Amino acid sequence: MSGWQALAEEAAQWRDAGRTAELWWRDDDASDVTPALDHLLALRRETDWPVALAVIPARATTALAGRLAAERGVDVLQHGYSHTNHALPPDKKMELGPHRPAMLVLGDLGTGWMAMERLFGPRALPVMVPPWNRIAPAFVPALPEIGFRGLSTFAGRTCEEPVKGLRQINAHVDLIDWKGGRGFVGEEAALSALVAALRHSRTATGEPVGLLSHHLAMDEGAWDFLSMLLGSAKTTPGLGVSAAQTLFASREARV
Repeated sequence: MSGWQALAEEAAQWRDAGRTAELWWRDDDASDVTPALDHLLALRRETDWPVALAVIPARATTALAGRLAAERGVDVLQHGYSHTNHALPPDKKMELGPHRPAMLVLGDLGTGWMAMERLFGPRALPVMVPPWNRIAPAFVPALPEIGFRGLSTFAGRTCEEPVKGLRQINAHVDLIDWKGGRGFVGEEAALSALVAALRHSRTATGEPVGLLSHHLAMDEGAWDFLSMLLGSAKTTPGLGVSAAQTLFASREARV
C-alpha cells in the first residue's frame, strides 16, 4: 500500500467514527525576508493553509515584521531567543538547557518576548518553540510565570497541559532528514510518520498533528511534497486544518 493510500484509509477511519483530525503547520527558524520565506508565503496563499512561523527574536528584523504585516493566515511563535547552542559534546544541541543559570535563560526568553511584541504586535502568540525542540524539564513550569501560554516541541505529547496554564501542541512530521544529508526525508517516510501520528491521535491522545517545515533548509523535493500534501489534506474528508491561534487559545475561548 502506498503512503497516499494509507493516509486516505486513516482519514476514512476518522470520518467513519464521526470525527475530524486536526492538522496544523509549523515552520521554524524565521528571522528575515528571504526568497525561501517568499516561497513559503506563496504556498500558504495558494493552499489557504494557516502557518505558524517560529521566529528567532534576537535575529528578527523589521523587514520581516513589515513583510508579514499584510499577510493573512500567519501566526508568529517565539523560537527560543537567539538559537544558540549552549551544550557541549557529547550532549545534543540545546539552547534552553541546564548549561546556564536559570535566571539567564528565563531572562533571555523575557527579552525575546518583548522583541516579539514590539515587532509583530498581536500576531505574536505567547507560545515557546524551543530550538532543536529541546527544553530542560525544570524550565517548563516557569514558562507560564513569564507569560507563555503554549509550548510546541516535536513528537507525541504526554499530556495537553504539562503545567497549569500551558498548552502543549507539538509537530510530528519533519520534512528534513537532519541525520542523513539534510535533504528531503522522502515521500514514503513523511507519509508514514503522518499516518502513524494520526493513528496515535485517533486511538490514544486526540492531539492535533503538526507538520514541520524549515523554509531555509527545504530542497525542491520537500517543497513539492509539502505542496501536494497541503492540497490533498485540505480536500480529504476526515482531515481538518487548524490555525495555531485557535489551537493555543484557552479552553474557555474554544468552547
